[in-house]
Amino acid sequence: MKKTSAFCITILLALACGQQSTKNIEHANDKTTTAMENVYIFDEGFYMPQLGRYRKIWLYLPPDYFKNNKHYPVLYMHDGQYLFDDLTSFVGEWGVDEVLNEMFEDGFPGVIVVGIEHRSEERLNEYSPWKRKGMGGGLGDKHADFLVQTLKPAIDKNFRTLPDRENTGIGGSSMGGLISFYVSLKHPGIFGRSLIFSPAFWFAEKSYAFAKNTEIAHDFRMYFLAGGKEDPERDVHKATGRMVEIMKTKGLAENQYRFVADPEGIHDEAFWGNYFGDAVAFFFY
Repeated sequence: MKKTSAFCITILLALACGQQSTKNIEHANDKTTTAMENVYIFDEGFYMPQLGRYRKIWLYLPPDYFKNNKHYPVLYMHDGQYLFDDLTSFVGEWGVDEVLNEMFEDGFPGVIVVGIEHRSEERLNEYSPWKRKGMGGGLGDKHADFLVQTLKPAIDKNFRTLPDRENTGIGGSSMGGLISFYVSLKHPGIFGRSLIFSPAFWFAEKSYAFAKNTEIAHDFRMYFLAGGKEDPERDVHKATGRMVEIMKTKGLAENQYRFVADPEGIHDEAFWGNYFGDAVAFFFY
């Protein structure tokens, strides 16, 4: 069930030294949150030195995180405001927290999810290393450096993570899928799992040439999702299938990827949320 009353979020940071500190963050309004109780705010304004700006960072911790000393895989997700809470999303939420809590009850050992906020005015710029005339882009490399050099070290320092590549994933949808694809191939020593939902390959034709110049490690895993009822002009299904075929020529074996083409799928959070659990299980279970 969703937590349905306004509340003050309390987050216990399990620091490397074994001590714990408490950060209380209160919602800015009295509306009802739909986030589960194990969704927290890591930082209201986490600094991105590579870009000279700040972003809110959400955190999902497994239900048993504070009851043991286990270490967990980590999945870094873009468009963080759409993952857990209707309050922070104008288009609905994925329901990541509900999905993972249900999986946990069914025996899934748990995963930490880090949700990274986007700012609408900079989303296209930050989520593509390639520029598109009249639309933006071009800051994707700096965004990638932020993830690798700043955010991941902070998460690994403050929480009980499994920091190796086999237990570290990155993901997103649309432009978030594009940048997740790019970052995972640019930094294969950091990210060994890549969740690519309705990717905006249409935004950057150069993404295909980039993919052709990569090599895929034998233990890398990718989960592609496309809907048959997404924007017909951009033909997400065809564009995604084209990229999957390229990845196969670069060494992506049948047991290393999933490509789900849902003929009824549309470009929205509910669609992506329906397949989130399947992707996580493929990555970490």
